[in-house]
Amino acid sequence: MAITIDIDIGGTFTDCFIFYDGKIFTQKEPTTHYNLSVGLLNALRGVSEQSGITLNELLQQTTVFRYSTTIAMNALIERAGPKLGLITTAGFEDTIYIGKGSQWAHGLTLEEQKKIVAMEKPDPLIPRKRTIGLRERIDCFGRVVIPLVKKEVRRKVQFLVDKGCQGFVVSLLWSFMNPDHEKLVREVIEDEYPEVYLGSFPILLSSEVSPMLGEYPRTMTAVLSAYLHSAMGDHMSGLGEELRDRKYHRPILIVHSTGGMAKPSRTRAVDTYNAGPVAGLFGARRIAKIYGLKNVIFADMGGTSFDIGLIQGGELKYYQFNPIIDRWQVHVSRIETKSIGAGGGSIAWIRPDLGVLEVGPRSAGSLPGPACYDMGGTEPTVTDADLLLGYIDPDYFVGGRRKLNKIKASKAMSKIAGPLGISPEEAALRVRKIVDGHMGNEIFKETALKGYEPHEFVIFALGGAGPTHCCGFASHVNIGKIYVFPFSSVFCAFGSSQMDILHLYEESKHVIMKEPYGDNYLEDVDDFNDVVIKLQDKARRDLLAEGFREENIVYALELEMRYGMQLYTTRFESPLLQIQNPEGVKAICNAFGEAYGDAYDPIGAYPQGGISVEAFIVKARVVTSRYDGVPVPLENEDPSPALKGKRPVMWDEKGYFEAPIYQRGRLRAGNKIQGPAVVEAKDTTIVIPSGYKYEVDAYRNGIIEALQS
Repeated sequence: MAITIDIDIGGTFTDCFIFYDGKIFTQKEPTTHYNLSVGLLNALRGVSEQSGITLNELLQQTTVFRYSTTIAMNALIERAGPKLGLITTAGFEDTIYIGKGSQWAHGLTLEEQKKIVAMEKPDPLIPRKRTIGLRERIDCFGRVVIPLVKKEVRRKVQFLVDKGCQGFVVSLLWSFMNPDHEKLVREVIEDEYPEVYLGSFPILLSSEVSPMLGEYPRTMTAVLSAYLHSAMGDHMSGLGEELRDRKYHRPILIVHSTGGMAKPSRTRAVDTYNAGPVAGLFGARRIAKIYGLKNVIFADMGGTSFDIGLIQGGELKYYQFNPIIDRWQVHVSRIETKSIGAGGGSIAWIRPDLGVLEVGPRSAGSLPGPACYDMGGTEPTVTDADLLLGYIDPDYFVGGRRKLNKIKASKAMSKIAGPLGISPEEAALRVRKIVDGHMGNEIFKETALKGYEPHEFVIFALGGAGPTHCCGFASHVNIGKIYVFPFSSVFCAFGSSQMDILHLYEESKHVIMKEPYGDNYLEDVDDFNDVVIKLQDKARRDLLAEGFREENIVYALELEMRYGMQLYTTRFESPLLQIQNPEGVKAICNAFGEAYGDAYDPIGAYPQGGISVEAFIVKARVVTSRYDGVPVPLENEDPSPALKGKRPVMWDEKGYFEAPIYQRGRLRAGNKIQGPAVVEAKDTTIVIPSGYKYEVDAYRNGIIEALQS
């Protein structure tokens, strides 16, 4: 029986989602940051126990293993990358250190941006002393103006080796138009320092990593890829050996933030950054299609962060504009999601300058975790607050596999309660309200500030803490319908199971589609088609090498276009893969006009100034299987067979009162619960305040709706 395994490693928990014999198995285990494979194997062992087959049998029968990881994020946070040397064109050694004016604010929170005068640029991943310039020049048309001399390359690379460099990034001027000089540099390095000396240290060329216009983001994309390369390579090599020892002999597929996945050998390290939430967004799109929902807010509250994304009109429409990784702008086609430090492990603290209570962005993580974990944590967190308020059963956290210490939670909460002159329970209530407000505000910014009406959306409440806080953050944006799924707590792992094999191939190329001040459209379409054909050939070669059949590959073309004299481009999907006639040129220009109008305003269109293509992006996709859900007959509305008991719960400042507690696994399709009430599952807790109702639908999913007043 074929099995598919999807793993999502988060900052606090490692999530596992498995399809086996027509059934779904899920498991959550603490993330083991000292060795991520340990937490992953613990999750697989948990599923092995649930399914009744050994771990080796489970892996032996697995046909697809998909994986999203925080390795790249951790390596950047810890600044744990290798010593790298940067090789660039003489006279441009300071490009990445000068950066852009906006670099001062890149990657900063809104609160930090308010204090921009006190901020500093980030410390570079490659210091200036390990940057050298070569006397060479290729012009903007790809013509060699000053030839590259091998002797100079040898001498300056030796200088970097003497500085202790363990890898090299090569980013020469206009190399995306003509990569010959970059390839020559690599050839010299490999000849001078063969593998027996360099080992696995990377030599990355910007023309291969990111052949796009824009010297600073192109160079930073290559720098980040090289910086993260070793950590990713070592981890994936170790994980591969662990799985092979346990009878898994197929490729591991790495989830990308671009919206697809590929084998490690076809994965840039930067593409794995923040891939988990992107996977979740694809899962949300699949569920939205099953329900026929057009506008959905993906809202995932885990242990460390709160991640959100939008599905608008039934589709994912947004790539991140000028994408930022950590503090640097890069050339990566990342699906847009937003994250803030608001999770179950977010630490509550009092601002010393104002004396007011704040929550996050700092997190207790998985080790030591919240104080109630009783593993050494002493800071008050959101999970501690939820425990003190009675929402979480201390004896049933993660299905009873971890007992929570309420006394430790109260002691930690006293750290903020004492200075505020209130009880730990009142402090916990304030913590809950503040974190719900932060999340609601982020949803408002992603909807209302982008021109959408929040009340026209529904919320998918996801992550281990999402169903616990969903009514709180939804009320801040007047959204009255929320969906909760049996696999909500591992939804990003589910999401990767709904993603296709997808490779993106990009290249900058200036092609004038329409001349300014007239109706003269492009006549010689070879300039356009040649780029597409070249990128298609690369895609076909890579996917065939990975074992896919050519007839299963689906191609699509995205273009970055702009009107004459505009600084920025608009990205959209072209209606044509190649242009066959003049009508095709006009069709692409018209599609660009529609995309521009949707993104900004049709009144801002300026076709009189001309229209040009600035970048080509070919997407090569192999479609994978989809989750469809199996509806069951609705039963009666009475949920009493699932009633577990009652316990004191604090809903507001009026204090505790006895609330009914239901067990989700015993609820049946058609059951309805009116708040206030709590529904418990082994991996999450669903909190239903007064004024809301909870109903189990035909797919066994929970729907929370605000009652009409």
